[in-house]
Amino acid sequence: MARAGFYAVESGKISFRRDGNWYTDDERIDNPRIALLFSRSIKRDQDGNYYLQIAEERAPVTVEDTPYVVKTVYEKDGHFLIVTNDEEHEPLDPSTLEVGPDNVLYCLVKGGTFRARFLRNAYYHLSNNFVAEANGQFSFSVGGRRYPIKLTGTSGILIEK
Repeated sequence: MARAGFYAVESGKISFRRDGNWYTDDERIDNPRIALLFSRSIKRDQDGNYYLQIAEERAPVTVEDTPYVVKTVYEKDGHFLIVTNDEEHEPLDPSTLEVGPDNVLYCLVKGGTFRARFLRNAYYHLSNNFVAEANGQFSFSVGGRRYPIKLTGTSGILIEK
């Protein structure tokens, strides 16, 4: 029997890009409800490949960098909380901060199972807490404690004032 109704996963090529947007066949998905549905439906198989699972439908997804981005950062009770593209709020684990190529900031999310890329406004929200250390490295200072920021593929943090 044929199914009627909305098919969320089209037959086109679906991708999640560095800019934090979903695309199908290189056209950005501007509908925020569909983008949120996709962000909440992304899965990873045992081989590390990403796919969308929506009800019975399943489609492969190309992820340019990370399957999650940090859209917003806010402070509550002396701690930082982040909001990811699936609209989940979770505490920032400062011990997982790292800077990658092109001075992009990352952290671990979803209980440490996924890496998330900070979008520019979220990155800037944290910038007042970056501390230059005597050895040329940077730390993140919060709650009277400093957390070293790991460097992966870059020479330092670019802080614009």
